[in-house]
Amino acid sequence: MTRVTQTPSAGPGWTAVSGRPTRLLLLRHGQTALSVQRRYSGRGNPELTDLGARQAEWAAERIAGIPDIVAVVSSPLARAQATAKAAADRLGLPVGTDDGFTETDFGRWEGLTFREAAEADPELHRRWLGDITVPAPDGESFADVDVRVRDAQARIVAHHGPGSVVVVSHVTPIKTMLRAALEVGPSLLFRLHLDLASLSIADLYPDGGASVRLVNDTHHLQDTHHLQSS
Repeated sequence: MTRVTQTPSAGPGWTAVSGRPTRLLLLRHGQTALSVQRRYSGRGNPELTDLGARQAEWAAERIAGIPDIVAVVSSPLARAQATAKAAADRLGLPVGTDDGFTETDFGRWEGLTFREAAEADPELHRRWLGDITVPAPDGESFADVDVRVRDAQARIVAHHGPGSVVVVSHVTPIKTMLRAALEVGPSLLFRLHLDLASLSIADLYPDGGASVRLVNDTHHLQDTHHLQSS
């Protein structure tokens, strides 16, 4: 688990950004059967496992203690919607849906393990892992994901303004938002690990500044032995 800071503060700190930020509480969905098996899980729509549902409740309990949350927005996929509903029910808020936060379309690799995809399309898989403009077969590239996620993030900032918004999504969209906030290159997509039901936090300021305050926090989860990487 990587922590940038454990307790986010309301002020801009030493970064010299100004104004009240839109704080994005980036929550990854809970466990599914595909995540247990470490398979590519994009536009497929598996439900949460029993553990995944518990992870969602544990995350919801954590989020309920964070002040000034004005909205909960989710990917349309079932695993994200169920995770978002657990948080929204605690907060007394509805779940908004934005297709921009959907996971990568892995195309023909959907449901395959890393090894199975590499064996099926060895050259394409190798290039896909090193070039974000290369799409999965019959799917999309990480560059495509970047465009729609940034658009969805901009919609949240424009609609909600200052305050905290819970965004329930998937590995690639959350990494994309953290990458944008950090203004770093695409290698972050391949090197940053995000656990199931983990929480990351990024502040987006009106002057264009950003501050990443928390990454892959899982201390709210009561059963860390069952965390999966995919």
